[in-house]
Amino acid sequence: MLRTLSALGFILITTTAFRLSAQVYPYRDGTPGVTGYRSEVMAEVMIQESEFVRLAEAIPADKYTWRPTADVRTIAEVFLHASSANYNLYKLVGTPTPAGVDTKNLERSTTDKAKIIATLKASYAHARVAIGAMPDSDLEKTLDWNGGKITERGVLLFIVQHIAQHLGQQIAYARSIGVVPPWTMDPPRKN
Repeated sequence: MLRTLSALGFILITTTAFRLSAQVYPYRDGTPGVTGYRSEVMAEVMIQESEFVRLAEAIPADKYTWRPTADVRTIAEVFLHASSANYNLYKLVGTPTPAGVDTKNLERSTTDKAKIIATLKASYAHARVAIGAMPDSDLEKTLDWNGGKITERGVLLFIVQHIAQHLGQQIAYARSIGVVPPWTMDPPRKN
């Protein structure tokens, strides 16, 4: 009996410690290498990365080809679409897509869970580098955008909200197949 209780206590402590270590607190802990507006963007990107990766890890591999209807992206395609956006959109603010990354075909390149998670992580590393490399002085630079003009600050805002839409889509997909977003079970954040 004592051995069973000890084992249960150990499991509880280790799973709680794992869940705590998975939380991301960029507004409290900071965003290394950036300040001001770029820091706020970086914080949102760090949170999105954490939630995308944790959700990708929680969804069973056999569900990566699931889609709610035939005319929309699969779970795998949504993860890879977000990855493609991380690679493709930051070139607008000066960070080119890495050599060897084919953003045109990335979305349908694989359904392998491990490869998709690795691609997500690599795309977010690219996003963090892009935000860090962008000088604050470029935030007000304008560029052509869908028949009009936008600042580089606006491009960063677009990227964050675009990826957030797909995170919401993935949350809906996950719940449709019975997967609860892992961060909803985290202990409340302390300010």
